[in-house]
Amino acid sequence: MAMRRTNLIKLILLGSSFLLLAAFGFQYLLGMQPCVLCIWQRWPHGVAIVIALLALRLPAWAFPWLIMPYLGAMASATSAGIAIYHTGVERHWWLSSCASRASTAGLSAEDLLAQITSAPTVLCDVVAWEFVTLSMASWNGIASVLLTLIWLASAKKEGGPRDAR
Repeated sequence: MAMRRTNLIKLILLGSSFLLLAAFGFQYLLGMQPCVLCIWQRWPHGVAIVIALLALRLPAWAFPWLIMPYLGAMASATSAGIAIYHTGVERHWWLSSCASRASTAGLSAEDLLAQITSAPTVLCDVVAWEFVTLSMASWNGIASVLLTLIWLASAKKEGGPRDAR
């Protein structure tokens, strides 16, 4: 594997690892419990970490390497998509079953009780933390888009005259 590609994969590995560690730090060190959408955003980063570790271990000529950057990009893009959706829920651009604005019109008392007891403890439309007016979901979305672009850059074929330096 070329040095440029290796460095990009290491950067991706650090990026996804940092995002997961930050999420766990907010949860376990600062006591901010995640909502369902927060947890969904974590899984693709775990997948991206596994793919990055495999990519660093596989030789450059190995067949799986040809598709690994695209699988990693799909994982990061999935987290970005969930984060963008979550940002929209937080800003009330659209509704979610994880939000506090669920309609109660026409519900019987039993249905309303079932809806209340099945609702998540932490609502997805409540921003627990923000920095410069962007929530954790928004920052994860930005970082995940950047990681997706880095994955795609790592897929660029190398070995031409410019790489002979």
